Amino acid sequence: MSPLIIGGGLAGTAAGIDLARAGQAPLLIEREAGPHDKICGEFLSGEAMAALAGLGVDAPSLSAVPITRVEINAGHRQAAATLPFPALSLSRRVLDEAMLERAAAAGVTVQRGVSVRGLADGVAQTTAGDIAAPALLLATGKHDVRGLPRPDGPDEIGFKMYFRDAALSRRLAGTVAVTFFDGGYAGLQPVEGGRLNLCLLVDGAHYRDLGSWPALLARLTREPALAALADAEPLLPRPLAISRVPYGHLAGPTTDGLWRLGDQAAVIPSFCGDGMAIALESGRLAATMLAQGASAADYQRALLTRTRRPVRLAMAALAVARHRPLDGVVVHPVARAVLGLVPGAPVVGGGGGGPLGLPCGREHEVLRHHHRAEEGEDGGEGDGPVAVEAHPRERRGARRLRGDDHAAHRGGAHRGGAVSLAVRAAVPLRALGPHDDARDV
Repeated sequence: MSPLIIGGGLAGTAAGIDLARAGQAPLLIEREAGPHDKICGEFLSGEAMAALAGLGVDAPSLSAVPITRVEINAGHRQAAATLPFPALSLSRRVLDEAMLERAAAAGVTVQRGVSVRGLADGVAQTTAGDIAAPALLLATGKHDVRGLPRPDGPDEIGFKMYFRDAALSRRLAGTVAVTFFDGGYAGLQPVEGGRLNLCLLVDGAHYRDLGSWPALLARLTREPALAALADAEPLLPRPLAISRVPYGHLAGPTTDGLWRLGDQAAVIPSFCGDGMAIALESGRLAATMLAQGASAADYQRALLTRTRRPVRLAMAALAVARHRPLDGVVVHPVARAVLGLVPGAPVVGGGGGGPLGLPCGREHEVLRHHHRAEEGEDGGEGDGPVAVEAHPRERRGARRLRGDDHAAHRGGAHRGGAVSLAVRAAVPLRALGPHDDARDV
C-alpha cells in the first residue's frame, strides 16, 4: 500500500513529489475535478519560490508577476519599502495545476473529483470507495474533513475578487499593497493576465451591518488606496468567500496517526505573506520524515517547533489590530506594530527572514503593543522605531532553529513574506505625510 495524500494544493503536491522521489509514490486525491480559484493572496515569497524550484516547478515560466515593493496603507497614511528578496505573484488556479502536473510526472497517482467523507483506523471513506493506507496525509487547506474539525475561528469573513483596470495595474506594477481599515484589512496585487487580486478579511458584524458584497466594495473604495476599484471591472460572477478561519491554529502531536499539512497544521494571518511558504515547507518536511520512518507525532512536533514562533508573532500583531479602532489621528495599530519593529533584528536563516519568513526576536515588542492595547494604554506614539535589544534566549533560539532547518534548503538563504520583511524599513506610519514613500528612509 502507498501513502494517501488528501488534497491537491501546495502542501499535498509538495509532499507527493518528494515522496515519489524517495521511492514511496503515493496516491493523491483532490476533490476538484479541474482548475479552480482559491481564496489566497497569491504572494510567493523568495522562500516559497526556492521551494517550488526544488520541486521542479519554475514559477517565472508560468507568467508569474515579479513583486519588488510592499506598500502599507491606513487612511491617508502610507509607507512603502522595496523588498530585499525576490518575490512573485501567481494565481492558485495556475500554480496548483502546475504542481499537480509535476506530481503526476514524478510518479504520484492523482485522482481528481474524489471527496473524503471521513477517516477512521487508517481508512479514508471517499466518494470513490474506501481507501486503506499505511500513512494518511491531511492537506485539505482551509476545509476540514468531517469529524476532524479545527477550532472555530473568530467571526470574520474572507473575500476574494479579481479585477481588471489598466491604470490601476500600472500604478501597482510590482507592488503588493496592504490596506488596513476600520473592521478589517485588504491586500491588492497584480497577477498574471493583467488582473488584480483583491483579498480581504472583514469583521462579520461589520459585514452584516453593510448587508452585501456591493455595499462592502463601496465601503472599501472610500479608502484612498482602494478608491480606483470603483471603476475597475470585476472578473468573477461573485466573490469567493470563507468564514471563521482559525488564524493562530497550531496542530500539536496527536495519537490519531494523521500527518497534518499546510493550513491543517498551522494557520498564519494572511497579511504576513507566508501562507504558501508554510504549506510547501510542511509538505516537504512530512515527506522527508515519513520516508525516514518517523511517526506522525514526531513530524507534528518538528513542524510545531518551526511554526510556533512566526505564527505567534503574527497573531500578536493581529490581536493589536482587533483591540484598537482606526481613527483620524492614530494610524491602524497593526500597521504601527509591524512597521515599528526595528531593522536588523536577528532572523533565522540569514537572508532577510526566518524559515517561515518572519523576523525572530521581535515578538516581545509586538506583544508589548498588544498588552498595552489590552490595558487601554496608548502603546507608544514615538516618531521613530523603538530600539529594543533582542532577548539572549531568542537569539539562541534563532541559532538553534537555523541548525535544524530542512535539509532541502541547507546552504540557501531564506526569504520571508512581504509584510514581515517590510518591517526592515522600520517606518512608523504616523511619521509620514499622506502618500510619502519610505523606501529611502
